[in-house]
Amino acid sequence: MLKIIVGPGQTHLNFRAACSALVPKGLMKIARHFNAGSWQQKTRVPEGRLSFLIGNLPVFLLSNLDASALIVGLALVFANVTFAENAKTYTFGMIAKSQGNPFFEAARSGANDAARELGAKYHVQIKIDWRTPNEEDAQKQADIIEQLVLGGVDGIIISASDANKVTGAINKAVAENIPVLTFSGDAPNSKRFVSLGIDDFKCGEQTFEELAKLLGGKGVVAAIDGNPNAANLQQRAAGFRSAAKQFPGIKMLDIFYHKETPQDAVAKIEQVMQANPDIAGWGLLGGWPLFTDNALKWSPGTIKCVSVDALPPELKYVRSGHVQLLLSQDVYGYGYHAVELLINKLHFKKEPAGAIDNSVLTPITQENVEAFAKNWEKWLPKK
Repeated sequence: MLKIIVGPGQTHLNFRAACSALVPKGLMKIARHFNAGSWQQKTRVPEGRLSFLIGNLPVFLLSNLDASALIVGLALVFANVTFAENAKTYTFGMIAKSQGNPFFEAARSGANDAARELGAKYHVQIKIDWRTPNEEDAQKQADIIEQLVLGGVDGIIISASDANKVTGAINKAVAENIPVLTFSGDAPNSKRFVSLGIDDFKCGEQTFEELAKLLGGKGVVAAIDGNPNAANLQQRAAGFRSAAKQFPGIKMLDIFYHKETPQDAVAKIEQVMQANPDIAGWGLLGGWPLFTDNALKWSPGTIKCVSVDALPPELKYVRSGHVQLLLSQDVYGYGYHAVELLINKLHFKKEPAGAIDNSVLTPITQENVEAFAKNWEKWLPKK
């Protein structure tokens, strides 16, 4: 029990006994946070003050502080420390397609922000375990899923490079009661509980339709696409081809695939342009060539170009006039919303409204490029 003995010139506070009386016994283990073993059972101080030591830190309190308020305050401090120590922790593995791609770095930033903000909001600890191959490799993604399962993660977020190669690993994770969601690269035949992205078929359609407007409904066009085995890119290509049928005055040369690196994308465009110098418009179903400088060799405006995504390196091509329109995905939002959905499922036992969670594309032109660019200050903060 608390002892406060007021005598001539001295006040004694039996501090440890007071805490034992007012704080549940189990909480006394927090003493180790304050240099355990250095508690002062009684501390002599000038008359009219209460004092105690935590570790080697003296704390002096004004004489008009009510002793009961002191102990209540201490109890709350100890309770907070113990809560942080015992708070529920969730670890989510995050697997993108490749390292260094600003698209996935923005999604990673969104996931980290969500972990911090939702953790504080719901009084839990959320950790993001970023486990992404250096280069696109679906088999490595499948191996990473298995490693994460063995490591005991609580959930997995993945952008699938090849649905066929990762579906088995996803299903094994789900069989171990580890929920999996996909973003910008679905595995539709797997047991993932939700897929984040866009309507890729409509994205392909919109890319062609916007290009047709810029060309006035006539001319020769071509498109590039990345990994032909990626389900989302297959849908974009199908949408692009479908829209082409609605414009008889436009000849659609072909859709050309390439390894998803800036260098490979630029090389593919140059190869096709040399063989087909009459091309008047390009549809970029992913922004890979625009991730590097001097990718488009034509004079600004002489060839029309519409590209999916609006990552920082791509914006300069809008400013220069080489690209007339970018169609931006909510890349930061993919990461943030993925963490939200996993917390809803695991912590609140709340399922998503549906298995497909699509967001809309945002058009970026010379009129709004500077305003849009400010988003990246948050999405990709300088390190």
